[in-house]
Amino acid sequence: MFRFPSKGNSDLSLVLCGAAGQGVQTLEEILVDSFRKAGYHVFASREYMSRVRGGSNSTEIRVSSKRVRAFVDRMDILLPLNGGIRANIRERITPETLILGDAAEIKDELADRGGTFLNVPLMEKGREAGGPVYTGIVAAGLLAGLMGVPPEITEGLLKERFIAKSEQVVKNNLSAFEKGMGLFRELVASKGVSVDIPKENEAVGEMMMNGSDAVSLGALAGGCDFMSSYPMSPATGVLTYLARHARSHAVAVEQAEDEIAAINMALGASYGGARSMVSTSGGGLSLMGEGVSLAGITELPVVLHIGQRPGPATGMATRTEQGDLNLAVYCGHGDVPRAVFAPGSLERAFRLTFDAFNLADEFQVPVFILTDQYFLNSFYNVPEFETSGLKVQRFLVESGEDYRRYEVTESGVSPRSVPGFGRGIVGTDSHEHDEVGHVQEDFELRRRMVDKRLRKRKGILERVIEPTMTGPKDYKNLVVTWGSLNHIVEEALEKAGLEGTAHLHFDQVFPLHPDTRAYLDKAERVIAIEGNATGQFADLVRKETGFLIEERVLWYSGLQVPVETVAAKLLELLR
Repeated sequence: MFRFPSKGNSDLSLVLCGAAGQGVQTLEEILVDSFRKAGYHVFASREYMSRVRGGSNSTEIRVSSKRVRAFVDRMDILLPLNGGIRANIRERITPETLILGDAAEIKDELADRGGTFLNVPLMEKGREAGGPVYTGIVAAGLLAGLMGVPPEITEGLLKERFIAKSEQVVKNNLSAFEKGMGLFRELVASKGVSVDIPKENEAVGEMMMNGSDAVSLGALAGGCDFMSSYPMSPATGVLTYLARHARSHAVAVEQAEDEIAAINMALGASYGGARSMVSTSGGGLSLMGEGVSLAGITELPVVLHIGQRPGPATGMATRTEQGDLNLAVYCGHGDVPRAVFAPGSLERAFRLTFDAFNLADEFQVPVFILTDQYFLNSFYNVPEFETSGLKVQRFLVESGEDYRRYEVTESGVSPRSVPGFGRGIVGTDSHEHDEVGHVQEDFELRRRMVDKRLRKRKGILERVIEPTMTGPKDYKNLVVTWGSLNHIVEEALEKAGLEGTAHLHFDQVFPLHPDTRAYLDKAERVIAIEGNATGQFADLVRKETGFLIEERVLWYSGLQVPVETVAAKLLELLR
């Protein structure tokens, strides 16, 4: 008998793996939406190799009666579509892991790894349905049956997904799904495999999305009407999302020839009055450094989405890390005022991306959205985003004949117009310039213009977002995080059950909220948890507040740190 959830757990952790090109991503997307529509809360996170074909990719899907939003190491059920399973997956197998696989494909690969192996002829059933390409859909039928998903739910999703290809493809997929359901019935009858997780109706009506979707929707809500980018993993999802919806939302989307062209196109569009955006990774942002400086001196608003991955250089192109914080904060030569957001949830990604466009327009500065591969490629169900209070703010003025684009003001923000909106000339230049925009080499003027631009920092600081505090108000220990580690540490603290420990999470990492030092001073011990090798945020906190966070838990393998590892480390440090 195999009954799930296992003892001590309230959710089921499924791990699927297969070769690149074998449909693991498609299988993931179909299953998470099937589970959600059946009434489960769902979380999914994928990891993949930098290959078009070959190697082995995987995805973890957690299914629960309550919200789940974090990656765990535990594998209740492992379903490999073929052999060649990566070491990082094999190492997660425990005696409690049930392995459902095709013995003809797996052979003796897992013989010494523990766990219980049950043979399911996935490949054979895939061939019967139309060919090996349908093996993943056979697996979908098996798992949907195991989770008690009404067949019509998944069948409807399969029809929607494949109808554009042909009726025959739809027919073959439905056949494969039914064969998978047959395998499920055999498992129940012969091996007694069962799953008992209560369903929650609230999940049925919610949205299923990943981080790329949330950032993209925030951009659309924020009035983005120009996107220029060069594809670069893992940030490409935002580019492709906006490209798919370009016509329906009146967005001009341009795949540039390189990252330098992308940022310059965005600035050109901004000069013409567009709300512009680029999406790239750390290597792309490095190339955009001069463009960031150009945005600074021309005082043109632009939103830069950065999907972080391990560096230096190409590093590990399809893995995850929080290693580009310093790059975002200090990118560009000269002094360029900016704001940097790092959302810790899909809801915050939507709202902060929306806010980024208004903030960039108001202060005429670059605003950064820092995410990472784990965040962008993680799915979970969310309630409908609150949009009733959102208002796209435009700060354009009609120019008169005496218009001065770079007029010196107390706030540092000059009146912004665009060509054709009024009778004035909208001057600009990459050199230092006077108030009209004419190039000058006047040293006193230079000081006045630098001071003017830097005065924007005061206004940006007045808009800064306060960090989120959870846990006891009279805490002794304080765990500090930023960006995608939010939900992982949240669940880890719940699992560890540490008394007197609170969690301080930053969705805005620059500039820091003025109360940051007060939160830190209140604690007897402060621990920073980050996804990089040096503690970049902890160093930034010291620079900005003077407070040294000495204890740091740093994770930089390229894989996302699981809940269990964080919980164990916190128990080691604080118990």
